[in-house]
Amino acid sequence: MDEDWQIGVIVGPSGSGKTSLGRATGPIYEPCWPQSSPIIDAIGPDLPFDDVTGALSAVGLGSVPTWLRPFGVLSNGEQFRAMLARLVCEAPPLAVVDEFSSVVDRQIACVGAAAFAKAWRRGTGRAVLLSCHYDILDWLQPDWVYDTATGTLERGCLRRRPSFELEIRESNWQHWPLFEPHHYLKLPHMIAARCYVGFVDGQPVAHLGVSTRPGLIEARACRLVIMPEWQGIGVGMRFLNTVCEAWADGQNRYGRRMPTLFHTSHPGLAAALRRAKGWTQVSGRLHGELKARSLETLQRSYERGKMTAHSHGSGFGGHFRAVQGFRYLLPEDRA
Repeated sequence: MDEDWQIGVIVGPSGSGKTSLGRATGPIYEPCWPQSSPIIDAIGPDLPFDDVTGALSAVGLGSVPTWLRPFGVLSNGEQFRAMLARLVCEAPPLAVVDEFSSVVDRQIACVGAAAFAKAWRRGTGRAVLLSCHYDILDWLQPDWVYDTATGTLERGCLRRRPSFELEIRESNWQHWPLFEPHHYLKLPHMIAARCYVGFVDGQPVAHLGVSTRPGLIEARACRLVIMPEWQGIGVGMRFLNTVCEAWADGQNRYGRRMPTLFHTSHPGLAAALRRAKGWTQVSGRLHGELKARSLETLQRSYERGKMTAHSHGSGFGGHFRAVQGFRYLLPEDRA
């Protein structure tokens, strides 16, 4: 091809010559994965940590516990996205990917294709994707498509990426069991919180809990989870912004306009919040709280009669977890 391009697709039924054409174009991308190393160490070991986590988040593999697992124990969908993240990090001048999205369900394939295309176009390399599925084309928006079934080459045809409606409903904790396995912490429910759940075609895909700080001066949002098959295309930020904007407008059970405080340990989400309009960073810690301090506080409360039972060694903290805090400001407080 003589014109500039970044993503091309060779599509057609099995046995129609896609792999042969791909091999004639360039080497098939087949990375080797260490058996015991977590993928966070196997993907770009010489690259900055933020680059690797950014690539994982960009292709929709945003689960921190998943980053700590070896490639061999991941599900097909997780392996698919981990391979895409590694490709984005290595960024070869030309990559040919065989069986692109063939081993995953179609929802993960389509959203994963869109996430990969978005991340890949930030670089300058070229990728030729070989697939027997036509449903990914509108999500990929490739620069050219060669159909081995018809022998036709389509160049520069603009495609409209499929749209979907995210319906947000206020709820209680009834949907949390679906999302909890995908959250990086195991904690009790937030006190006096209401939950917001995002649905696509009736299926729950996003979750956020919101409570208030003392005095009803500020909301506090936690338990943000996006289902893995919907990560990487911006659902999380739009969902979080919509809920926080509603609280800023006074659309809550208190009828009061409030800014929203939100904490995260996810480096990709923290970076996105630093760039996002309406958000400002208010804190940052490189470690968790000391458990001894929490024990002392509980002991003093018990001695003053503010606790009806002794803590018997219970307490919070004792973990190593970087936490960054952000505030979604009221419109009049934004610069």
